[in-house]
Amino acid sequence: MNIRRSIVPAAVAGAAVLGLATTLTACSANATDGRTNGKLDVVASFYPMQFLAQRIGGGHVHVSSLTKPGAEPHDLDISARQTADLSKAGLVVYLKGLQPAVDAAIGQAEPKHVADAASFTTLEDHGTEVDGGHEHGDDEHGDEDAGSDPHIWLDPVRYAQVAEGVGKALQKADPDNAADYKKNTAALVKQLGTLNDDFKTGLKNRTSNTFITTHAAFGYLAERYGLRQEAISGVDPESEPSPARMKALHSVAEKEKVGTVFFETLVSDKTAKTLAGDLHLRTDVLDPIEGISDQSKGDDYFEVMHANLKALQTALGAK
Repeated sequence: MNIRRSIVPAAVAGAAVLGLATTLTACSANATDGRTNGKLDVVASFYPMQFLAQRIGGGHVHVSSLTKPGAEPHDLDISARQTADLSKAGLVVYLKGLQPAVDAAIGQAEPKHVADAASFTTLEDHGTEVDGGHEHGDDEHGDEDAGSDPHIWLDPVRYAQVAEGVGKALQKADPDNAADYKKNTAALVKQLGTLNDDFKTGLKNRTSNTFITTHAAFGYLAERYGLRQEAISGVDPESEPSPARMKALHSVAEKEKVGTVFFETLVSDKTAKTLAGDLHLRTDVLDPIEGISDQSKGDDYFEVMHANLKALQTALGAK
């Protein structure tokens, strides 16, 4: 997830695309109008983008995702068929910087209409510690794991900004149905506003601000609601914590009286459970909603976000 990671997936994707230049040329020569059976073909990079496209597009769109349900999205490899689908799509919705292979494939396929979620809001550098009570908490500590944080969808306010951008992109790609897209966008933004209110109210009367989680996916959420995120790993879920980091987490847990260590559904829970066992703490799931799987506590974004709220309320002693 960290932009400074190895770019091997992107290189492999780029090589595959270049090796299939003739195929792609043929595809572009027989390009469709980006529709199937009258519906706009929308290709989303992973679940949070897919959810927006489906909710805003409604019955006017056919949405497919490059990332299969339950799959960890960060190291996605793009097939030749998926690249061809990108070139023919009516709209591609993605988050630049999250999936290098997707970025490379979009650059090669050059779809006519593209919506980059990162361009609709602001991204920040976050590391293993994000203190929502201080404007630049992680920068002050010189966090060596700090990197551009793509998890904007976990902040309902930023996600609403992205929704508005995707809505405008759909209106541009399919102006005949612009009125419906505008209406659906407004309804979704309103629902995200209610979710934001639910978090503010639900976390208002808490006894602690600090939570420990597997990787630094919840920095924007922590900033939004004045919480302190302490992550085992940085924004890259596959990075290994140093002995110094694990020692620091022991100190944080004891000082801040942390009672819960959170793990996730799509990455290994081994380190989180080891830390919890060492400190005799309970474990629970805090889902970054990078995909919906059988282990998810809900069937869609809103259900899982409300499950996350309940988990945080329990962990932070919110009444």
